[in-house]
Amino acid sequence: MSKTTLVKNTLKTLLLSLLLTTPLPAESPPKKIAITQYVEHVSADAVRRGLIEELARKGFKEGKNLTIVFENAQGNAGTAGQIARKFIGLNPDVIVGITTPSAQAIVKAVGQGSLPIVFSAVTDPIKAGLVSSLTHPQGNVTGVTDAPPIKEQIAFLKNLLPKAHTIGVLYNPGDSGSASSLEAIRKEAERQSLKLIEATPFKSSDIQAAILQLVGKVDAIYVPLDNMIVSAMGSVSALALKHDLPLFVADSGSVEAGALACLGYSYSQTGHKTGQIVSEILRGKNPSEIPVASPGRTDIFINQDALEKLGLSLPEAVRAQAHFY
Repeated sequence: MSKTTLVKNTLKTLLLSLLLTTPLPAESPPKKIAITQYVEHVSADAVRRGLIEELARKGFKEGKNLTIVFENAQGNAGTAGQIARKFIGLNPDVIVGITTPSAQAIVKAVGQGSLPIVFSAVTDPIKAGLVSSLTHPQGNVTGVTDAPPIKEQIAFLKNLLPKAHTIGVLYNPGDSGSASSLEAIRKEAERQSLKLIEATPFKSSDIQAAILQLVGKVDAIYVPLDNMIVSAMGSVSALALKHDLPLFVADSGSVEAGALACLGYSYSQTGHKTGQIVSEILRGKNPSEIPVASPGRTDIFINQDALEKLGLSLPEAVRAQAHFY
């Protein structure tokens, strides 16, 4: 064997030895997010799905480089608080609170700490005590608001029901989301020459009686963003239809559950917008640097079955724009 060959073989052996003994760089541990929602209903579920879809689109895929923990409070404030405390112990990279009560429970438990919090589908984040400013949130909290376009919603109702004079408003006074909309609803109804009659169930078992109080007194029912009412939308819409009352809603997912119509935001889009914010935080951005967002454009949602059973026809311009269920 020549001297040159011997040197080459020796170098190869040394290189192979180095490759075998040098540890491979450790893979980064998966990111962890904890998601909670106050109650199960079509819109809140759509937010969660949209969030997860957007994170995958941004490169954070569950089971690969992302761990997701999910808890549902089932409409119980005490449970929402327990979930919040549990999440603190998990020390996730981001906590997501879907709907106002869950977001409030998280912020109350975490406080102004370093754990990032993102809320979603919150009607009024300032009145809810989540942030002090939409454009410049401070501390560790930001998110997506779904404040309804009430002026446009009331005008939409009048466009579909030009002969309507009296509207029933069905809401739970204990729901901060719907309660925060009432002032605007009252003001807009007066501006558009509509009389309001308010029906206020405090618990789910009161909803049927509240609707029956409106029968024979109103031309239609309007439901603001209200977790309790929305979670019972199947029975609410069936009872309204039974009494030939068109049911308009601020929550677009409720149309899929049987309500007649909504001019509002897609909650899937709300979830995607939330996912964009969570992705930014997972990549190192501070929540205080991210303004509170809104879902974007509004759409028209119509339940075809309710439309036909009520014997209503749509203006051609509305029909051309509408999404039908």
